[in-house]
Amino acid sequence: MSLLPFDPPRRLLLGPGPSDCHPRVLRAMSAPLLGHLDPAFTGLMNQLQDMLRQAYRTKNPLTMAISATGMAGMECCLVNLLEEGDKIVVCAAGHFGQRMIEVAGRARAVVTALQAPWGSVFDLNVIRETLGKVRPKVLGIVHAETSTGARQPLEELGKLCKEFDTLLVVDAVTSLGCIELELDRFGIDAVYSCTQKGLSCPPGLSPISFSEKAADVLRTRKSPVQSWYLDLTLLMKYWGQDRFYHHTAPITMNYALHEGLRIVLEEGMENRWKRHKLHHEALKAGLSELGLAYATEASAILPQLNAILIPSGLEDLPVRKAMLEDFGIEIGAGLGDFKGKIWRIGLMGYNCRKDIVFTVLGALGSVLKRQGWKKDPGAALAAADKFYQGSGASA
Repeated sequence: MSLLPFDPPRRLLLGPGPSDCHPRVLRAMSAPLLGHLDPAFTGLMNQLQDMLRQAYRTKNPLTMAISATGMAGMECCLVNLLEEGDKIVVCAAGHFGQRMIEVAGRARAVVTALQAPWGSVFDLNVIRETLGKVRPKVLGIVHAETSTGARQPLEELGKLCKEFDTLLVVDAVTSLGCIELELDRFGIDAVYSCTQKGLSCPPGLSPISFSEKAADVLRTRKSPVQSWYLDLTLLMKYWGQDRFYHHTAPITMNYALHEGLRIVLEEGMENRWKRHKLHHEALKAGLSELGLAYATEASAILPQLNAILIPSGLEDLPVRKAMLEDFGIEIGAGLGDFKGKIWRIGLMGYNCRKDIVFTVLGALGSVLKRQGWKKDPGAALAAADKFYQGSGASA
């Protein structure tokens, strides 16, 4: 029997992730393989570390790309910093904050869950009060909550954690490469992200970084790290000068991340942050003209992940199905408290462009009209165009 090669349908990935790869990244992945201890490949690893430090705005020596997805990055940070009985406060206002609570519990930490309504962010004074009561070793928080489209302010959080001698661990899965994130200036002790969103690469690696304070905690552990594979005391020997064998790294994925970071740094971090804000504002203008509102607290809306309330009279699945089948566009459904209540539209990395804004507004407007929605799709496109004209944007 002859098996046909897999020919994936053409999609425009505008959900919460993965996002479309940059064409340069796809080309980089076609390069020949090297051995994972080949001097040419370990030289690329050195470059990756340096570029990740630039992207994260940090000088942390312990900065690397874990050979696994962003959720493994979460687990890596928590199992390396927490030992049985250690106290952690986790701020949860969405699905991925809840997941951090579960991972910390599996690391046998004593978890205090600080909850807030989905779509909101945490008040610094509430966090201060909790830290004062609990005196935890670690505070865990999500910077860009993918399930709600909410952006948690971090600028003062590091200072607060320092007051209580608490390590600040940040989920930057949906923020790296999209919005302002500066590890050293914000006082972040450990961070993890992914490759398939703001960096416009395939999923498969998790960039992490530990401050010197966090690295010292790791070095003075009393017990072995719960996970052998994610044990940074071992991984540091592979990513450090020793090049001690730990695992066979996904060579092609590292090629992809190398090219993805080259693109990010060529554009410049500030320019990249401004680009995401620009196209988000154009999209928001069009969505408003369609009569669609955000589920997120107004002051905390993420530019790269737009969580849109599903209006009364419309259904979730028929709209997403029509977007996919008729236009080849993927948008995301809601999770948890927002299941069946929102659509999530991502404008991340390579997909954060003017033509994409017009494409998704036109398709969504057309689908909604067929579903009986009484708003003019043309007006949405005109609103986005008016915004661009006023901003002077050309791309």
